[in-house]
Amino acid sequence: MKQPQESNLKRKLTNRHIQFIAIGGAIGTGLFLGTGSTISAAGPAVILGYLIAGLSIFLIMRQLGEMETEEPMTGSFSYFAYKYWGKFPGFLSGWNYWIQYVLVGIAELTAVAAYVQYWFPTLATWKTALFFFMLINAINLTAVKAYAEIEFWFSIIKVTAICAMILVGGYILIVNTSLVDGATIRNLWMAASVGENTGNPVLSGFFAHGIVGLLAAIPMITFAFGGLELIGITAAETADPQKTIPKATNQVVFRVLILYISSIAVLLSLYHWSNLQTIESPFVMIFDKIGFKHAAWVLNFVILSAALSVYNSCIYSNSRTLYGLALQNNAPQIFSKTTKKGIPAAAQMLSGILTFLVVPLNYFLPNWVDAFQAVISFVVVCILINWGLITMSHMKFKKQKNLENHKTLFPSPFYPYTNYIVFAFILLILIIMAILQGMIKQAIAVPIWILIVYVFYKVSTIKTNK
Repeated sequence: MKQPQESNLKRKLTNRHIQFIAIGGAIGTGLFLGTGSTISAAGPAVILGYLIAGLSIFLIMRQLGEMETEEPMTGSFSYFAYKYWGKFPGFLSGWNYWIQYVLVGIAELTAVAAYVQYWFPTLATWKTALFFFMLINAINLTAVKAYAEIEFWFSIIKVTAICAMILVGGYILIVNTSLVDGATIRNLWMAASVGENTGNPVLSGFFAHGIVGLLAAIPMITFAFGGLELIGITAAETADPQKTIPKATNQVVFRVLILYISSIAVLLSLYHWSNLQTIESPFVMIFDKIGFKHAAWVLNFVILSAALSVYNSCIYSNSRTLYGLALQNNAPQIFSKTTKKGIPAAAQMLSGILTFLVVPLNYFLPNWVDAFQAVISFVVVCILINWGLITMSHMKFKKQKNLENHKTLFPSPFYPYTNYIVFAFILLILIIMAILQGMIKQAIAVPIWILIVYVFYKVSTIKTNK
């Protein structure tokens, strides 16, 4: 097998950079906007859904972290799939992840346009999407350190806001419940005491819609955790990766999990879940409805910055993934070129050209909900394929290291049993998608998408061999 070329990227990222890059990629519309549909499906049991998904992604992150600590290479999981599994798995891993973040970028820019409409209801979403598309791409063509610093401060804003919201909500629930009518932790398992569903026994209980409701929410919850794998993408640009990668891997998943579960638990205690609407951000809606207008305004700004933060991460991820594919000879060599500052500009430009589809998408689908949901459902497909490729590549990696009697620096716990748990979790989500009426097409799309990539792989192989 032809070996990948050497990377020309600069190792300038620190622990705080890569942690906040991963947090920036994970905490976005999946939490601030997507929770509306997951709460509607599962009720308060959505908290358990986030815990289950979070523990599963932690296992995946430990598997990826073990590989990255040993070999902090450009291309991350596509590199490991290519080296330890085979040419097509590497090809599939890289291109699948690249397409995933093109779609996520489109979804995040669509969400940004929706958040701006909170202040300017008549402003066309395509105009907002175009403006922020041009702004964030221009910033990312400067230097990796500039990108990382911007991502750091974007993440600081939203993490600080979430923590402040948790503290304020906790104060109301523990010290002064009179500030919000009906605020009580009992909202997590009892019927609503205020609102249009007051006293409705059908909408009470922690498992308000049973286990089926909880399972139905899992696919969308999966989208919320997509992005933590960005730690792997940063490895080739990380200073002292043998120390930084393990530390970041262990800390970032639990930090995100605590923020997710705590914020949702507080919000559902302040305002009964049955009174929420699925198409609005429950975070903004709750503070708006309980009378904290200024808090809702500020929170909408924070959520806007969160979506921009994720799009910022998308640009970084896409350019580095395509760059890594070029080094593996799985993409045209023009994408292996970098600027003097170490920016893979050609790779970023191609990613930007496809992400630009967000403009006509929002022009022809001015109702942002239609555009958003059309993209998100297929992002979940890419995430599941990516997670499956990571855990299988890890098994191949461990098998090779065991044959060499090599002890890794950051071993994944309970190998290979935790790999089997990850496979079971992915299979569960696919089964849920196949059963649910609204996601059957997405489940069918998994083998079709893999087949499409395989056809492109065979064509590229034929061209290379000529």
